[in-house]
Amino acid sequence: MGNIHSVARKIKLLGFEYCVSARAEDILSADRIILPGVGHFGKAMQNLKELQLIESLNEAVLIKKTPILGICLGMQLMARSSEEGNSIGLGWFDAEVVPFTVSDTFKFKVPHTGWNSIQKQKESSINKGLSDEESFYFVHSFHFLCTEKLDILHTTTYDYEFTSAIEKENILGVQYHPEKSHEAGLTLLKNFISG
Repeated sequence: MGNIHSVARKIKLLGFEYCVSARAEDILSADRIILPGVGHFGKAMQNLKELQLIESLNEAVLIKKTPILGICLGMQLMARSSEEGNSIGLGWFDAEVVPFTVSDTFKFKVPHTGWNSIQKQKESSINKGLSDEESFYFVHSFHFLCTEKLDILHTTTYDYEFTSAIEKENILGVQYHPEKSHEAGLTLLKNFISG
């Protein structure tokens, strides 16, 4: 849903081979998986079910331990559930996706759109070459509410602090859009693909 071609262009720019696919066999044979997404959580989960991709994603990620990067909605799908469509997610993280509840709707517009900085919460090879207050581009109305603090890689403050990146073993998710975040985004994508 959404930003597949922007992500593909950045991967090509970095000089890596890629395949855009919704076929189970391609997912199961991939060295790395990127799950991009912009749109509605419930509809995205319905699409994954209709394409019969949930089983292959679970096998690749949970059993084969293939590294995966979820971007924006792709990260949110890794949660147990979302209030957007009251839908069940992939359940890879003990988390739920909730709407922004800002204190001042004049000062803090929803969706949260534009550049904002991240704060690193733990060390990771994904952080290589990124400054402590690196800025990334965001577009989202819902955010990740992570129960397990050790899974939180980055946080961002927009009226209040929220989880903007998660990492557990081979599973990585970012709420922001590296494909729209210039050099910082290219660095993060390169770290994921070459790491």
